[in-house]
Amino acid sequence: MSLSLLLAGAVLAALNAYVLLGGADFGGGVWDLLARGPRQRAQRDLITHAIGPIWEANHVWLILVIVLLFVCFPDAFTRLTVTLNIPLTLVLFGIVLRGSAFVFRSYGGGRDEVQDRCGRVFATASLITPVLLGMAFGAAASGRVILPEQDMPFSQAYLAPWITPFSIQVGVLTLAAFAYLAAVYLTVAAPNEPLREDFRRRALVAGVVVLLVGAPPLVATMPRWEVIAAATVAAALAMWSVLTRRYQLARIAAAAQISLVLWGWALAQYPLILPPDLGIADAAAPALTLQLVAWALGAGFVVLVPSLVYLYRVFDSSPDRAGAD
Repeated sequence: MSLSLLLAGAVLAALNAYVLLGGADFGGGVWDLLARGPRQRAQRDLITHAIGPIWEANHVWLILVIVLLFVCFPDAFTRLTVTLNIPLTLVLFGIVLRGSAFVFRSYGGGRDEVQDRCGRVFATASLITPVLLGMAFGAAASGRVILPEQDMPFSQAYLAPWITPFSIQVGVLTLAAFAYLAAVYLTVAAPNEPLREDFRRRALVAGVVVLLVGAPPLVATMPRWEVIAAATVAAALAMWSVLTRRYQLARIAAAAQISLVLWGWALAQYPLILPPDLGIADAAAPALTLQLVAWALGAGFVVLVPSLVYLYRVFDSSPDRAGAD
């Protein structure tokens, strides 16, 4: 295995971690926006409790993706940040607005109107940002991320690559997948059965939406039948586990389902890092740069991974569970 391929795998692994952890945080914001019924306050308290201690830490994985692309695959980074400048900038604004609103809602004082306003900003940013992120991903997966020519019209250069039916479909799929992960995770975190049932129903609905919306792009971008079969089995296991209230198993199966889709896409386009013509080896930085990054990445993981595992376990084992009947 070449060093460039190993580091490309590290980029994908970090992206996978961000989808499963940061993506679930976005999904929690979606359910915050859609909280309804007699337990809507308890639903929002549970979401806040689940997100609050670790939401900033989850962005470490996105930062790692950006840094590795910038240093190790500068040609791919240039194409992405130039061609997809608009959606990626809006994603950045969405992340900042969402995080700021969450902090102000949680710690900005006791005035209900201020907290409600910040809550709406938090939830709305959680709804829009995943769609934009998915649209950018759809543009990259469909081979539309190509540096614009000098005389190319603005709309053709900076709008057409990511505003397409396929990209919009991937954007909706990303939103549904994040909401699905959040609902499944929250069934495990819920402190009582009524709240658990609320998110169980949401997980079933979101899971069906993921299957309906995700099937066409899955088949279109992943011709490898074995990956599609594995993702289908994981999806069926996750839905069965939610239906039968085996929530720990459902969490593992749902994470496997979404991870298989992501890795299946990468395997389908291998050895390209960006379709239609940019290969992993061609986009790689000089060998010395890759070697230094690999050593730094290995040393960093020795510190980062145990620290994050410890952080998740500390807050996951907290006896204070938000929400009540």
